[in-house]
Amino acid sequence: MKALIIGGGIAGPTTAMALQKAGIDSVVYESHPGGADGVGVFLTLGSNGIDALRAIGADAPAVAVGFPTPAIDMVSTTGKALGRVRTSRPDGDITSRTLKRADLYRAIRDEAQRRGIRIEHGKRLIDAQDTGDGVRAVFADGGEEYGDLLIGCDGLYSTVRGLIDPAAPAPTYSGLIGLGGYTRGVPVNAPTGSYRMMFGKRAFFGYVPAPDGEVWWFANVPHPAEPAPRELENINSEQWRHQLTSLFAEDTGPAAALIRAAHEITPAGPMHALLTLPTWHRGRMIVIGDAAHAPSPTSGQGASLSIEDAVELAKALRDQSTIEGAFTAYEALRRPRVERIAKQAARSNSNKAAGPAGRIVRDLLMPLVLPRLANGEQSRLTYGHHIDWDPRPSQ
Repeated sequence: MKALIIGGGIAGPTTAMALQKAGIDSVVYESHPGGADGVGVFLTLGSNGIDALRAIGADAPAVAVGFPTPAIDMVSTTGKALGRVRTSRPDGDITSRTLKRADLYRAIRDEAQRRGIRIEHGKRLIDAQDTGDGVRAVFADGGEEYGDLLIGCDGLYSTVRGLIDPAAPAPTYSGLIGLGGYTRGVPVNAPTGSYRMMFGKRAFFGYVPAPDGEVWWFANVPHPAEPAPRELENINSEQWRHQLTSLFAEDTGPAAALIRAAHEITPAGPMHALLTLPTWHRGRMIVIGDAAHAPSPTSGQGASLSIEDAVELAKALRDQSTIEGAFTAYEALRRPRVERIAKQAARSNSNKAAGPAGRIVRDLLMPLVLPRLANGEQSRLTYGHHIDWDPRPSQ
């Protein structure tokens, strides 16, 4: 069996490694002529994502390029503690880690190539057909490839999703713009690796001290109307520095100082999500990761869920007698979990974009609600998720 994997970001090479472990050959096709080095800001790889990589023996390279981040302290605009969110599995066996997206991409790509996975760049998919006994993929460079199945790991703006279902919903705008940066020389009242996130008067801010003394930070800025294409590209980093400093000037804490002293401010982008997709697969084609379900970045679970998907799909293909049967079993297993997390993130976005009256209610209720949500069953289900690779269903 041969799989054609569309998308060479994080999900694509992980899927290829998982399929290899399941005894299935694959090739990864990436539209960009080069890799994703330098793309994106930073993210948290949850203990559940690390657990999924561990199932295929690929966790060590990813863990090595990050630092432990076991919890998030939530505060109000005045610095009042709203609650602590535990961001790792309850048994403490695996701790979530924060790392730059480009570093995670490189770690996974390099490990895949070390295992002999072929990754072809400059291969933009424009069409694919299920031929009945296989799949034919057509690329913009005029090339064609044939396989037994095609897996869309091509992200939020997936081409494969539209080929499977031309009526598939588009990602929705969350009402927030996200950007971040890196700062040295500004003291912060937080231990290394511990996030502090603030519901400010006018925007949301989060930061985490890295082991080398640098502070990594991000801002979510309410913007009710979705920006026009290229609108944000016309705002340079110095303009963002001025705008963000003003937004956080009235909030208690180091937000304004961190922004003012930042030696790097990353490009801004609108925050989108894909909460539910009616059709994940058709015939021999399927979408996984952000192509099928993209929670808002607020979830902190985008990369982790994509990695889980890769491992679970490979396991289903190993254990089921047909491709269609594997796809069906995979969807039944994954859909409830990923849609629950996506809906939680959507509710968090609403809190971030709350107006003056909403902020008052939020800050009153958060200390009562947050500990129960963050440290109870929902946290356990999210970060404690475990994939047991070895068991096979009885025949």
